[in-house]
Amino acid sequence: MTAQPRRASAPPTAYARWSRGQGIDIVPGFHIPDLREVPLKPWARTGGHGCFIHHDASDRSNDCYVCRIPPGQHLHPVRHLHEVMIYALSGRGSTTVWGPGGEPQSFEWQHGSLFAIPLNVRYQHFNSSGEEPATLLAVTNAPVVINLFDEAGFVFDCPYDFPSRFSGESGYFSGEGTLTGRLWESNFIPDVRDFQLVAYRERGAGGTNVQFKLARNTMMAHVSEFPVGTYKKAHRHSPGAHVVILSGTGYSLMWKEGEPIRRYDWAEGSLVIPPGETFHQHFNTGATPARYLALRHLNARRDPATGLPMSSISTRLGGDQIDYADEDPAVRRMYREACAAHGIASRMDEFHD
Repeated sequence: MTAQPRRASAPPTAYARWSRGQGIDIVPGFHIPDLREVPLKPWARTGGHGCFIHHDASDRSNDCYVCRIPPGQHLHPVRHLHEVMIYALSGRGSTTVWGPGGEPQSFEWQHGSLFAIPLNVRYQHFNSSGEEPATLLAVTNAPVVINLFDEAGFVFDCPYDFPSRFSGESGYFSGEGTLTGRLWESNFIPDVRDFQLVAYRERGAGGTNVQFKLARNTMMAHVSEFPVGTYKKAHRHSPGAHVVILSGTGYSLMWKEGEPIRRYDWAEGSLVIPPGETFHQHFNTGATPARYLALRHLNARRDPATGLPMSSISTRLGGDQIDYADEDPAVRRMYREACAAHGIASRMDEFHD
């Protein structure tokens, strides 16, 4: 038998080389039980402690990192040509940004705050507490930008300003915004854990939702909540949605078409990152509504006829969302057993098609 030539493995991307050279851990995977317990190491570039969390397509889509600021301290001022959305996992602090004219503008944040830094603006994070650390979770599109230029010095030290994103106007981080349908356009959300949501029937079971567009970014975020005794419809989409559990307890199921269904339990502080084109479904097993924050790319496939995301269109119609009537019977059976184990009554008979 003639030996087959071994296929050469692809060389590491520019982003992979850069992230491996940062001197902090890279935690792989798509389920982190508690973001506050991930291993953090001194991160020279930021002046704090951090780690990356990479999913299976981080090298070509978006990345995620956790960064901790020690009590009473601050991080280094930085700027970069990639977008970043930041959720405050714990603690309280402030951030100063410098506009094109060099004038500083500061705003305060706390556990539960969500904000975005305008593109390529110089900024610096501060911990307001002298006793407790502050921990930030960031999702960025750095992989795309670093891979494009293949020159980290340019990405992190380019002097160009983007006045259409931020011209230094006062009140930029006041928390004010405008709501159009379910889309809230703002630059700062004081606390997404109690932000008022809007009915979202498309995903089923009495859920509510609000989409966030921050700092005129191409990346997006949304918060969803679903009632006690319910679960959402399964759907799939491209990779990179970082789902942070804000409140409640439950689990998510994930599976690729034709493969076994796998379960991942979560609680406040957990992170779930569904792999690309993987069906996923979220279940509330607690005594209170469950709420999560999803930080993601704005790269949803859309139906050319309606403009709707394919992830909200039934698989019966060629979309990527599974109607309750079409789900594997094991899904409903598993949920009934989980509810019984937690002393919760399932309400899903009200919603099944």
